[in-house]
Amino acid sequence: MKTSKTFSILFWINASRAKNNEAEIYARVTVDRKRVNISLKRKVNINLWDVAKKRVKGNTTSAKQINNYLDQTYSKLFQTYQDLKYKGEFITAQLIKANYNGEDENTKSIQDLIKYHSKKIENTLAKGSIRNFSITENYIIKFLEKNKKTTDIYLKQLDFKFLCDFESYLADYWPAGHPRGMSNNTIMKHIQRLRKIVTLAYHMEWIDKDPFVRWKPVYEKRERGFLSENELTTMELQEFQQERLERVRDLFVFSCYTGISYIDIMNLTENNILLGIDGSNWIFTHRQKTKIKIKIPLLGKAQELVSKYENHPMTVVSGTLFPKITNEKLNAYLKDVAFVCDIKKNLTFHMARHTFATTITLSNGVPIETVSKLLGHTKIATTQIYAKVIERKVSEDMKVLKRKIDAKFDIQIPM
Repeated sequence: MKTSKTFSILFWINASRAKNNEAEIYARVTVDRKRVNISLKRKVNINLWDVAKKRVKGNTTSAKQINNYLDQTYSKLFQTYQDLKYKGEFITAQLIKANYNGEDENTKSIQDLIKYHSKKIENTLAKGSIRNFSITENYIIKFLEKNKKTTDIYLKQLDFKFLCDFESYLADYWPAGHPRGMSNNTIMKHIQRLRKIVTLAYHMEWIDKDPFVRWKPVYEKRERGFLSENELTTMELQEFQQERLERVRDLFVFSCYTGISYIDIMNLTENNILLGIDGSNWIFTHRQKTKIKIKIPLLGKAQELVSKYENHPMTVVSGTLFPKITNEKLNAYLKDVAFVCDIKKNLTFHMARHTFATTITLSNGVPIETVSKLLGHTKIATTQIYAKVIERKVSEDMKVLKRKIDAKFDIQIPM
């Protein structure tokens, strides 16, 4: 079997694309009659190019510099060929070019990885997730500029110390326009995103070892805010003088009874309401964040709100179930809603989703597996976060257990 390779290097100029009588110089690498051209980023007057010798004519300083560069290029290309041959790799002209241009895995940088990752997620993740990754990537670049005095490093330079230094940088960083620095959980989120990016490089074998092997994220435990049954009832019965506050209240209450997030509610149309398996109206949609399909039966209060806005001028124009409003305005008006309803909690629209998980479903005995399905969670562990804060449900469950144990104990007492 033939194993030897034919290999050659020659230099040439692209005279057909010369501008102002100057043409770019190329190196042509040929392996087994397959060739590639490598731009050397040098130009020469076509009248000074020696076609036979493949060099620049004359003894001028400029001619000597270019010819020396060509000699160095020849040596580097030949050495690349020899190195690949020594490693026993299958040699191609394209592989030699890639190694010469520093395109092999050993020369991949963090900027290369960020660029590849950004391209990979642009059509697979929601806009919010893409924006969050972009923010983390900007912090990585700022960290490199401040701590490493550079804008890029090789991936092989990533190690456990890099992660520790990045965490310290974020802890000391004070974002412009923010009243305080980053919280511990925000820092962990940024490092978690960096971990996902680096894990991609590890799986593609751009790096030999995962610098996160010993990394243990430490999150501060926080209870999810939600409205109690009394607070939700108070909000439902409250009459508002301003129509905008009434619309915001209605959107919030609708989310409390469906668990649907802001962006998904804004996208709902009549086409999303279909008859469910029980013959009543259900909402069929996809979560924009995760693309997961969700099916939610419309409870009575939610159905009332859909009917209320059925012929509203704003919904007729937009074609949606509810009037359109930006997330920023919605959360700003919720502060006014909370004030009018005398609710002391820091009301945000996402709190409605928490209220659905706790006050509406789990507190009323809906199994956590069902709640997880309704919320569109990919992991039941995410839903279990809500289960931890329902003290009333825990109390009721323990009362049932106590009655069972007491009854069993009574049976065992001799007559």
